[in-house]
Amino acid sequence: MIRDNKRKNMKRALRQFCIVTCTMILGMGIIANQAYACCLCAPTAGQTSVDEWQQTIEDLNRHLDSEFNAQETWMMNALFEDNILPAMMLMAEQLTVVAMEQVAIVGSFFDAKNQLEAQRELQKLQAETHKDYHPSIGMCEFGSNIRSLAASERKGEIAKLALSKRTMDRQLGTPNSSGTFGLGLDKQSRIAQFKDKYCDTFDQNTALSLLCGGGGSGERTNKDIDYTRAVDAPWTLDVDFTDTNVTEDEEDVFALASYLYSHDVFARAAPLLLQTPDDNRIDATLTGMQQAYLDMRAIVAKRSVAENSYNSIVGLKAAGEDGSRDHMIAILADLGVTDADELDELLGENPSYYAQMEVLTKKIYQNPTFYTNLYDKPANVIRKDVSMQAIGLMQKFDMFKSYLRNEANLSVLLELSVAELQQNLEDRILGLESNLELAD
Repeated sequence: MIRDNKRKNMKRALRQFCIVTCTMILGMGIIANQAYACCLCAPTAGQTSVDEWQQTIEDLNRHLDSEFNAQETWMMNALFEDNILPAMMLMAEQLTVVAMEQVAIVGSFFDAKNQLEAQRELQKLQAETHKDYHPSIGMCEFGSNIRSLAASERKGEIAKLALSKRTMDRQLGTPNSSGTFGLGLDKQSRIAQFKDKYCDTFDQNTALSLLCGGGGSGERTNKDIDYTRAVDAPWTLDVDFTDTNVTEDEEDVFALASYLYSHDVFARAAPLLLQTPDDNRIDATLTGMQQAYLDMRAIVAKRSVAENSYNSIVGLKAAGEDGSRDHMIAILADLGVTDADELDELLGENPSYYAQMEVLTKKIYQNPTFYTNLYDKPANVIRKDVSMQAIGLMQKFDMFKSYLRNEANLSVLLELSVAELQQNLEDRILGLESNLELAD
């Protein structure tokens, strides 16, 4: 009975296996005849012997293996290699080309970005350069008004040397000067000049009308003694010693200098009185006239130190060069000075060093437009600042030279203050020596 049950179970299992296998074969699309044969055997599977079913299973397995191998070959060769692989290769190639095109596009974007940034930087630098190197009108005012400053200063120095030379010649009696023959002729020439050019008939309660004799003019009366009108007030004096023309301003400053310094020239000593008795002896005792002549030269030296300040002031106001006159007139016109006669009186035909510095250090800053022009490019404002510092240095150097002249004057005054004490000390020493000699 047990064996029969086993046989029945085996038959039932074979039938189920056959049905499942048939279904799988049909599902995989195996040849219809083979599938049909396999399926026909399913109802009779229970009636077939076990050996026969065993053989059938083996045949079925071999058939499945062959079919799976065929299916694998078809999938690898026909489906994959012939269809899927070429399609995938084409797809990979297409994706590669598209990716490269995308990279090129992205690279173009980067190139455009870099180019635009470079152009922006270049335009920025160009704008900054245009801004920094574009001079303003205010900056040009400094450059235009300073063009002839150095030449004017040099002409002023020449005028200063000429004034000093003239005073020295007058005091020492150099030929062709008013003091050549001493005090008398010098005073006579000055009186004649006074009567002809500076005499004012209303002075001394009109008593000078007899002396003047109708000479002199209203503009030049007493100008030989009026420092304010002759030197201090004008910005430019018509004083130019580089030519042979004698101007009224030159006569005025000479006449004023004769009154201020060495009003009385020294008497001229005869040449014989200045000779040494024995010219071959270097240690020969000086004669009285020689000692007096040396004292006279010492006084002339001290006067020259004092007069140097006067000569320097006249030199600063001496006529310079006309390179910046038109620009100075424009600056003064902006300040309201438009009268041509007044401009000529201030600046003259050739503005002096003093006049140019007056405009550069003072007048140019009295114009409100100077401060409104500071709303300018930063580079131009810095340039103006540097120009102002340079002009300030020039002004400070002029002040320094004035301080040096003041120190020289103080030194001379100090020497004069101790000269009397020194003379008294020398007299006491000489008196003691004389007493000792008498005692011996």
